[in-house]
Amino acid sequence: MTTTTLASFFCPSTIFMGVGAYKKINEIVTTLGCTRLFVALDAALINSEFYAEIRTLLAAAGVQTAVFTEIEPDPSAHTVERAFAACQAHQASAVLAIGGGSTIDVAKAVGILATNGGRIHDYEGIDKFKTAPLALIAIPTTAGTGSEVSGSCVITDTEKNLKMSIRHAALNPARFAILDPLALRTVPAHVAAHSGIDAFVHAFESYLSLQTNLMTDAINLQALELLATNIRPFVANRQNLNAGLNMLCGSALAGMTFGQTGLGNVHCMARFVGAQFHLSHGLSNALCLPHVARFNLVANPEKFARVAIAMGRPVQQWPVLDAAQAAVQAIAAMCTDLSIPPRLRDVGVTPEGFAELARLCLQANYNRWNPRHTSEADFRALFEQAY
Repeated sequence: MTTTTLASFFCPSTIFMGVGAYKKINEIVTTLGCTRLFVALDAALINSEFYAEIRTLLAAAGVQTAVFTEIEPDPSAHTVERAFAACQAHQASAVLAIGGGSTIDVAKAVGILATNGGRIHDYEGIDKFKTAPLALIAIPTTAGTGSEVSGSCVITDTEKNLKMSIRHAALNPARFAILDPLALRTVPAHVAAHSGIDAFVHAFESYLSLQTNLMTDAINLQALELLATNIRPFVANRQNLNAGLNMLCGSALAGMTFGQTGLGNVHCMARFVGAQFHLSHGLSNALCLPHVARFNLVANPEKFARVAIAMGRPVQQWPVLDAAQAAVQAIAAMCTDLSIPPRLRDVGVTPEGFAELARLCLQANYNRWNPRHTSEADFRALFEQAY
């Protein structure tokens, strides 16, 4: 960013964070004047102690709930339609999401349809709806997407086998976000790893974006440090509440920025390879990350050197290019330590469709944000390197 560049930053969510922050739910529903609440819930939590506590608090506040749990990873437009019908039938005035990014994204989509009508397909793109959605309270149970505070939600169009990104920086973030590490205790280790790397990639690509500014840089560096230094102990033990809270806050910080800066080649490639081969979003990102990092280094080695410092590498006195290379090495080591498969082939990806995937990547125009201009041939080469 130069001194002649006009930039902005915006975060409309009120955030409560800390152990036991979920107890704020009564205060929130009272503030909203809500007596009928639609709850999008990760099915794995239906019998959990954490959800039982929230259910008790809502009952004490006199709130009637309709609970929807039929939410798959990378949720489809059909799931959104079913959830919206349940929300309408309950005549809910607000939405509560308790789950990972998929659950929160469905809740966002339901809120959009409740006040704007139509189909969720109508709102693919940037600022395609004008009326504020139903008020959303989001309690993430994974530290990954930052969906609770981000301006985007992603819904799969199963007919076209593509993921639709619905973005609105002002209207899509949750009205209230609750970051409580007690919600993370039952997350499986592999989910914690994949979602944690997704959060890291949000911060990493937002920091390197062509649309970055001084505010987002400061936030993303803090996010990178929180995520890189806590992801290993968190994946090793989800009962580590300090590591869990740091992961949640790092994920949320990155979630605040990437909708405003855009992302880069990691998300671009992961978006299409994940949809084509039915891989989770976090795993798709993790598989592409080391190769894209190596490719993008030459575009901004100074920022890569800052990433290395945020990741705990003692490179302050090193030449810039050496320090930048240390960031790439630290990223590769992080993926290895978290048992990320080293190659796309290890998760069932086949190379026959790489030409089409490269075409789709170029067409998606992430060159608006990615620090190094990437041609169709470059994308194909990156897929081949990752394979």
